[in-house]
Amino acid sequence: MISKLYRFLIIVFIFFLLGCKQEHELIPAEKIKQITIEIFEPKENLSETERELIKMGLIDLHKLIPELIIDLKYATEDNFFGFNAYGDFTKAYVQKECADKLIIAYSLLQRELPAYTFIIFDAARPLRVQRIMWNALDVPESRKHWYVANPERGSIHNYGMALDLTIADTDGQALDMGTEFDYFGEIAFPRYTQKHLESGELTEDQANNRFLLFQIMEEAGFTVSRTEWWHFNAASLEKSKNKYQIIE
Repeated sequence: MISKLYRFLIIVFIFFLLGCKQEHELIPAEKIKQITIEIFEPKENLSETERELIKMGLIDLHKLIPELIIDLKYATEDNFFGFNAYGDFTKAYVQKECADKLIIAYSLLQRELPAYTFIIFDAARPLRVQRIMWNALDVPESRKHWYVANPERGSIHNYGMALDLTIADTDGQALDMGTEFDYFGEIAFPRYTQKHLESGELTEDQANNRFLLFQIMEEAGFTVSRTEWWHFNAASLEKSKNKYQIIE
């Protein structure tokens, strides 16, 4: 966001240019007009949510790492709710601290599997969306917190410090992790991966894909969720609350 002082200085500079002469002629008025448009008008249409996140200092991950595949599941009907909870917001934003760790994770992935990338399923999530998800979740009340954080307490997603993601191959296809994203059941629990491998419920390839993902994300500074193989925290909820403003 350009400060009022900065805007004032730009305007003064533009008027200075209008009054200045180069060797033989004034700078064309159309050129000055173009400078003004480029400074004060956005180059793309931004959703209300995106403007809010930019104002709060969050970063668009696709601009930071163009190779990422952004597929926000809650901005589509391809999720366990069956409806779009995000409206016209389709981009993945996070705090810089989280983005820096993802850069490390991406570098580690490239070292292990060159030309592979991450698919981002979810990133910063407004609290208003958290409430929609909590109320729509059709599981016993006692187990809701396994899959969606209670909005009264808040989610690390609500502070832009969590990511839902997986690894994609050179064709952009997600590696097989044994379940789909947002699968409800213990087979999706990271801590039970070895158990389900030994029981035959997960194949060796599926388990190894998970172990690779966990290793990369942990080495980059993320914490793996206890109940979702796709969910990674860049900091604890308490640290996120103390350091960042909640996204309403």
